[in-house]
Amino acid sequence: MTQSISLVGGSVVLPDRILPNGIVVCRGRQIQYVGQATSRIPKTSKVVAVRGGYICPGFIDIHIHGGGGSDFMDGDVQAAINVTKAHARHGTTTLFPTTSTGSRKQIEAMLDACIQARDQWQIDHGSRIAGVHLYGPYFAKSKAGCHSVKECRSPTATETKMYLRKGIVRIATCAAELPGAAAFYETASKHDCLVTCGHSNSSWTEMEAAFRAGMRHVDHFWCAMSNVSSVRGRLGVPMQGSMLEYVLDNAEMSTEVIADGMHLSPELLRFAWKFKSPQRLCLVTDCNRALDMAPGRYRFGPRTDGAWFTSDGQVGWAPSGSLASAVTGMDHMVRTMHQKAGVPLVDAVRMATLTPAERTSIDSRVGSLEKGKDADLVVLTQKLKVKQVYIQGERLRS
Repeated sequence: MTQSISLVGGSVVLPDRILPNGIVVCRGRQIQYVGQATSRIPKTSKVVAVRGGYICPGFIDIHIHGGGGSDFMDGDVQAAINVTKAHARHGTTTLFPTTSTGSRKQIEAMLDACIQARDQWQIDHGSRIAGVHLYGPYFAKSKAGCHSVKECRSPTATETKMYLRKGIVRIATCAAELPGAAAFYETASKHDCLVTCGHSNSSWTEMEAAFRAGMRHVDHFWCAMSNVSSVRGRLGVPMQGSMLEYVLDNAEMSTEVIADGMHLSPELLRFAWKFKSPQRLCLVTDCNRALDMAPGRYRFGPRTDGAWFTSDGQVGWAPSGSLASAVTGMDHMVRTMHQKAGVPLVDAVRMATLTPAERTSIDSRVGSLEKGKDADLVVLTQKLKVKQVYIQGERLRS
């Protein structure tokens, strides 16, 4: 018999409002009903009392490297599962494993491991893999951040097609100023990817050319991206617009923020929300392998030769003193946006659920609490701590 569960006695977070004393009924893998009428609870349904907390869609992370001691670039199935398990505990039910800079062999191994982990998924593996974010290696060396500079390179048709032929890449990043960037964007667009620019020192003119080629998103706003001063240092005078101005000016462009409280101050988080809107701003963790691990020294990217960084328990630090990715989960990002930046909870949750789902074209299945969508839910306490996680109607056991 198909299992039916009914979550009752909590506030249901919808894309545009919060429904007090709401009910979410799930039957099997799908949501059957969302509303307030207690008469809609099936007699055979298992009732779960939320007790004044929040019922939210499962979180979706489109930019995530690792967690629980592993990194997707470790290139094996168990490492991938370690990461998906760790992030599910923080309310993430869908994610896009993200590459760092690395050799072709390392990136291929990562893609193959993610394909296997996706195909072998079961509830105790945690978050489901919706696709891979091909992030490194096409970065400007001057904007590599904590990534290994030696593997930064320009895209080639041969290498790009090799990765895309795997059939799992759904987000694709390249710095707009690199030779071959336009061809990369055009090819990735034809493969139904969300095409992004990141780790780049590109000018407004280069961003405009990238937009014409299919680029629609910028990775981690304010982090490893150009500004007017950095573009002047590269291209001289007159001073020119940068990624920052282009994204704010172009209503079709979306972006993302790392709301861990360490990368960006509350006023910057609120600024991004105000000027891009919750419909064009995603929350991401950009998390590394140090999530839920003790402070210490870790590898960013492949465990064999990834760049070293240090976690202090709040954020990662590169030896140069620059930030090296986050060490906290999506629940922390939602809390920071709401409690520290003062963003309405409904918007903070939307930016961690429906907005990334829309940008990656998976919103017909996930991203909001609607009849017929996958029963991916996270129950939060009144203080926005994760209490329960359901994936396709099954409760995750920690």
